[in-house]
Amino acid sequence: MSTISNDCSESERTLWQAIGSQEEMTTRDSPMSKPLPGFRDEALLDNPIWYSLTTDHANLAIGADVGSGLARQYPTNIGPLAAFLEPTLEAYSDLARVIPENDHAVLLLASTPNLPEGWQLLRGGLIVQMICHTVPDKSPLAAVLEPLGPADFPEMMALASLTEPGPFREHTGQLGGFIGIRVDGRLAAMAGRRLAPTGFAEVSAVCTHPDFRGRGYARSLVTEVARRIHADGCVPFLTSYESNTAAIKIYEEIGFSLRRQFQLAVVRSHRIEAAPQQPDSD
Repeated sequence: MSTISNDCSESERTLWQAIGSQEEMTTRDSPMSKPLPGFRDEALLDNPIWYSLTTDHANLAIGADVGSGLARQYPTNIGPLAAFLEPTLEAYSDLARVIPENDHAVLLLASTPNLPEGWQLLRGGLIVQMICHTVPDKSPLAAVLEPLGPADFPEMMALASLTEPGPFREHTGQLGGFIGIRVDGRLAAMAGRRLAPTGFAEVSAVCTHPDFRGRGYARSLVTEVARRIHADGCVPFLTSYESNTAAIKIYEEIGFSLRRQFQLAVVRSHRIEAAPQQPDSD
């Protein structure tokens, strides 16, 4: 299975076509003009899942042909991240049809979720988004950083299941850019890429096995992933729970700065079926 292209320069040239192909978007919803070379619109990061799934990852998106096309989600085996342009009743209705039965969706919302009838909030929390405008200095750590590919997916899944760095499923690694550190053959730590709104790339799945914490592996991996994103012509960003102050401090030392906050909403739809019509009695 091939990974998704990380060519940010090429993706910039196709941003307008990707956005313009969505007939449901009105002039109010897409005020951007055609991008110039080197185009960066940080407004895309105000709804990063939506703009990832409607620009660089549009080929992965599920939902464009569901209902009114107001919701998008990644394939189930990549992850439950989902989004809509605006949290309207119609958008939630479309999302309910996109989410596989007995699964859930992970949303990043601008404010506390006001869920329609038939929806359940499984988990919430305050999320901070950070961005790195300058290229970080190279890490002094001597550890070898190895590329991770499909053959490593089972180990990556096991490490993510143990450490819970965020939504991670058996083919999240398909999004590409993953690197890891091995100790005596064991996958000790890893980090990679996830969301990709045109011109930007998210550093994600940063995790270290408990047996190998305190060695600076996470710092080294985040630094290197961010450097490679810059080398590809993109700007790196990431998200973290606001309460994870230790990780935030490390990210700031690398060169990331706080940009904004989101409300995390892990939600599930309880599909409400219409009651069958009773036949008229004679």
